[in-house]
Amino acid sequence: MGVSVNHRTFVIERDLPGSVAHAFRFWSDHALKRRWTACHPDWQVMEDHFDFEVGGSERMTWRMPDGTEQAMRAYYLEIHPRERIVYAYTMLTAGRSISSSLVTVEFTGRGGATLMTFTEQAVFGDPGDGDIRESGTGIGFDRLVEEMKVTPA
Repeated sequence: MGVSVNHRTFVIERDLPGSVAHAFRFWSDHALKRRWTACHPDWQVMEDHFDFEVGGSERMTWRMPDGTEQAMRAYYLEIHPRERIVYAYTMLTAGRSISSSLVTVEFTGRGGATLMTFTEQAVFGDPGDGDIRESGTGIGFDRLVEEMKVTPA
């Protein structure tokens, strides 16, 4: 019996309102990041750890309404302020890994706005999870744009 895996790379770009420094804050500031990444209001937050530095980690654990625990474990590999973030992360459901990824987030100034390029290289146990992740990530970035519009630089 072999192991089934699905490798996927996807790139999502967003034009973000405001400077590169303003955009970078929404990744590096705990409170600002949670404003656009909190996507399941009916999930109970069990753990929320944020240590944004090279070698630091980010950990979230939630309990879904049915009692299942969902978790995210990220590790920051590179941080170049206002330029690039590289991190690795894994997602777990009920203590079992469902995906592992390497992510690069790049910020490029464009005349008072910012082009954000997000590249995720992932491995999924279930190919359907890749479709959900890519779609959900894009929806999260739509929330990021809206949050940046209402938050002063």
